[in-house]
Amino acid sequence: MDITQVKVFPVEEEKLKAYVSIVIDECFLVSDLKVIHGPNGLFISMPSKRKKNGEFKDIAHPLNRETREKMERRILEEYGRTRGQGESSPSASAAVETPPRLLLPIPGDLSRNQILAGDEPSRT
Repeated sequence: MDITQVKVFPVEEEKLKAYVSIVIDECFLVSDLKVIHGPNGLFISMPSKRKKNGEFKDIAHPLNRETREKMERRILEEYGRTRGQGESSPSASAAVETPPRLLLPIPGDLSRNQILAGDEPSRT
């Protein structure tokens, strides 16, 4: 599996830093991934849907650690490049060279998705 395209759409919110869309093998689009600034640094949140009880359920997610890590690296590298184009600060370029500790929600573990509770803008 190759991630052949990454598009980053930065936002200026406290925790949500960007929406991301990726293309896999030039034939499969995954939208609404999120770059989140959590207590341990940046992490990627998979596309999710809020259930009636208020909990979030991933719509799509990697099935193994290798794929998850590959996605994390590629997305955060592109996020760092995108932020670096708009800013000339050392922290922006450092994000590309040394990505922060990466955390992704594990299917069934909603604790990281709950960080978004109330912070997710409505998208129509």
